[in-house]
Amino acid sequence: MTIDPRQQSVKDNYKLMIGSILPRPIAFVSTISKDGKLNLAPFSFFTGITSKPMTVAFAPGRKKGGLKKDTLVNIEQTGEFVVNVVTEEIVSAMNETATDFPPEINEFEQAGFTPQPSDKVLPPRVKESPVNMECKLMEIIHIGPEEPGGGSLVIGEVICFHVADDLINDGRIDTGLLKPVGRLAGVEYTTLGTRFALERKRFRSK
Repeated sequence: MTIDPRQQSVKDNYKLMIGSILPRPIAFVSTISKDGKLNLAPFSFFTGITSKPMTVAFAPGRKKGGLKKDTLVNIEQTGEFVVNVVTEEIVSAMNETATDFPPEINEFEQAGFTPQPSDKVLPPRVKESPVNMECKLMEIIHIGPEEPGGGSLVIGEVICFHVADDLINDGRIDTGLLKPVGRLAGVEYTTLGTRFALERKRFRSK
């Protein structure tokens, strides 16, 4: 089957993307508005970009009516955010924050998360998450129309990285102990499942 995304609906294209780009890591992003209101929301269009400088990116889409999500509005206002890693222990509570609450609602309180002061940015970290990345905004690239289907690519520099002490093994994060959760299509999520290793081969000319 060959599909031209320009010839079908935004909804159908979205289904293709989330059904083929998977599993997707989850950026659990905490922000604060210019008047001090906290916000916490998950985004599964998320990835790392570079390690020097350490940068990450996530992409909040447009809401109904073309409105920007509170996370994006807060980052535009303050230039700061924190990415918290989602694990098996907190995934159910994280799902509570995915509700489309009005801006005045504090998702930390709604889902029972604890805001922990960050070291270098104003938005708090999620205490219950074992890995937190404090970020300074580098760039926002707006893509597509100001309506559902359009969105923005938020690029941030990680200026402070927090990892729970018991997760570090020989300078690396122990993936098995971390127990990260990934996003699939629809309402489905995934845990690590089967893991295997493949050594990258080096090319040697004859």
